[in-house]
Amino acid sequence: MSVTTVVEQVARVAGVKAVTLGGSRARGMARPDSDWDFGLYYRGSIDTEAIRALGYPGQVVEPGDWGRIVNGGAWLDVDGERVDLLYRDLDVVEHWLIESEAGRFEIDRVGGHIAGLPTYALAGELALGTVLRGSLPRPAFSAALRRSAPPRWEGDAAFSLLVAEQHAARGEATGMAGLLARAVLSAAHARLATRGAWALNEKGIIERAGLEDAGEVLTAVGWTPKRLEASVARMRELLRLERPEDLRFDSVVHAGATGPAA
Repeated sequence: MSVTTVVEQVARVAGVKAVTLGGSRARGMARPDSDWDFGLYYRGSIDTEAIRALGYPGQVVEPGDWGRIVNGGAWLDVDGERVDLLYRDLDVVEHWLIESEAGRFEIDRVGGHIAGLPTYALAGELALGTVLRGSLPRPAFSAALRRSAPPRWEGDAAFSLLVAEQHAARGEATGMAGLLARAVLSAAHARLATRGAWALNEKGIIERAGLEDAGEVLTAVGWTPKRLEASVARMRELLRLERPEDLRFDSVVHAGATGPAA
């Protein structure tokens, strides 16, 4: 059974209106062991029992089991090839396409993400993916989103650094290191959004944003309050984020977002 056959099969599943190829294979960056990521864009509901009935080894979950953005899908083994099926509810996708065009978005806590996943990633998937069956829009990174997203992400990075200082003063290396990682990833999102470049997840965005030196700080954060505080200061300098005078959460994050935000 070939991967092409899987595409034909899932395209016939009740509710599915379009099938896309995403991930590294759609961008021409796949390795020999890369998996296949297929987006199943459905309207109303999708027949998950029909997907199970295909008989491939693996796991099939229900819509919503992986959150409102990632939604749900399946991890399958097709003759030794790893195949991921990713559900995308067209009503949800179309809503966030309209919102991203207007510069509005939200950031969800999603498993495997540190800074979070923006709702405009749904637009980015359509922009970067390849439509295999059906018809789907190919949105651009809107001018409004280029204005609203960078300050929102920078505000999150700035607040993460402020709280990291508090962990450092208490000698709490784990919490401080986690917040530094979040600050770097948020800053990377901000830089990519400034360029109008899509970021579908957190893989590789630090390098794309030119923030590779952050790794040196994160691998040597120290363990005493003095050394931890020095690591926060180095990260602040690297990210070029000044320490705000007003330390309230709403002033750093919410008031720092100059564009529309959800």
